[in-house]
Amino acid sequence: MTAEHTHPEDTPDQDHADNQEMYEHHRFVVDKGQGLQRIDKYVQAKIEGISRNKIQNTARAGNILVNGEPVKPNYKVKPLDEISIVMAHPPREIELIPEDIPIEIIYEDEHIIVINKEAGMVVHPGYGNYTGTLVNALVYHFENLPHQEGEGIKPGLVHRIDKDTSGLLLVAKTEFVQSRLAKAFFDRTIDRIYHALVWGDFEEDEGTIEGHIGRSLKNRKVMDVFPDGSYGKSAVTHYRVLERFGYVSLVECKLETGRTHQIRAHFKYIKRPLFNDATYGGDKIIKGTTFTKYKQFVKNCFTVLPRHALHARTLGFTHPATEKYMHFEAPLARDMQQAIEKWRNYAIHKKEDL
Repeated sequence: MTAEHTHPEDTPDQDHADNQEMYEHHRFVVDKGQGLQRIDKYVQAKIEGISRNKIQNTARAGNILVNGEPVKPNYKVKPLDEISIVMAHPPREIELIPEDIPIEIIYEDEHIIVINKEAGMVVHPGYGNYTGTLVNALVYHFENLPHQEGEGIKPGLVHRIDKDTSGLLLVAKTEFVQSRLAKAFFDRTIDRIYHALVWGDFEEDEGTIEGHIGRSLKNRKVMDVFPDGSYGKSAVTHYRVLERFGYVSLVECKLETGRTHQIRAHFKYIKRPLFNDATYGGDKIIKGTTFTKYKQFVKNCFTVLPRHALHARTLGFTHPATEKYMHFEAPLARDMQQAIEKWRNYAIHKKEDL
C-alpha cells in the first residue's frame, strides 16, 4: 500500500500553508488470497482511525475507485483489485471556539461557502493560533444561520491560503461535499488564478516554472525547489506578465498543482521573489538603483504593503451538488492595490526623466 498525504501537519506552521490542498490519497492492491468483502469494511481495516461513515461518504462522493471506476460502499473487493481513495483530511482534534469575527462572504448556499479572506488572518486553529482564525469565524457564522439550516454544519477545508495572502477560499459545509471537493483538487479540475507583485522583469510575456517543491533541508520553515526531482513533490506554475514597472512586475499565476508555498518558492527559484516576502528574501531591495530617493520609495512601498504581495484573484469549479460551473473574482486587497499604484506612478515618472 502506498499513500500520499497532504494536510496541515505537513506544513511548518500555521503561517506557512500557502496554496495548500488538503486531502489524503491512498492506493493499494488487494492480496491474491483475499475473500469477498464489502469495500467499506476492507478499507476500514486498512486505514487506521477511519470511521465506516467517513468511508461510505467518500464512496458516495465517487472518491473510491476500483480498477479506475467509482464504486458504491457495498462493492465486494476481489483479489488483485487496484483501489484508489481520495479523502478530505480530518481536522485536528481541537475544540473550535465560535468567534464573532467579520468575514467577507462572496457566495453561500447549503453546500459551500466562498470567502474573500483578508491578509493577516490565519485559516485554521493550530499551534500558536487557537483563536481569531477564519474557521473560528465560520463556526460562529454557521451557528447563527436561520434555525435548522445551521445545525451540525462544520467548516470543511479543502485548501488553504497563507496568513498573509489575501483572496478567495472555498469551504465545504458537509462531509459529503468536502469529499467531492477534495477529489476535484486531486483531479486538478479547480481553476485558480493568483496575482503577485514580484521583483525583476521578464524577457517573455508568459512562461512556466517547474520543479519539485519540498521542505528546505536547512530550514523547516521554508520550502525549496529541487529541479532534479530528488526530493519533494512535483509542482507546476504557469505565469503571465500583466504589467511591467521596470524593477518589479505584476504577474498572473495559474496553479497546476497546489504545493505549500508554491508560488513563493517557485518565484524565488527563478530569482524573482515576491515583493516584501520576508521568508523568501523579497523584503530587501533586489533590483533598482543605489539612490537614497529610490531606497526611500521602496521602503514606503513596504510600509503600504507590510506583507508579501500575493492575492488569490479568481476561483472556478464545478459545484459539488448542482454540477454547474461557478466562477468568482475578488478585487485586489487595498494594500496591494496601493503598492501597485505607487510602482505604476514611479515607472511613468522614471520614463519621463529619461
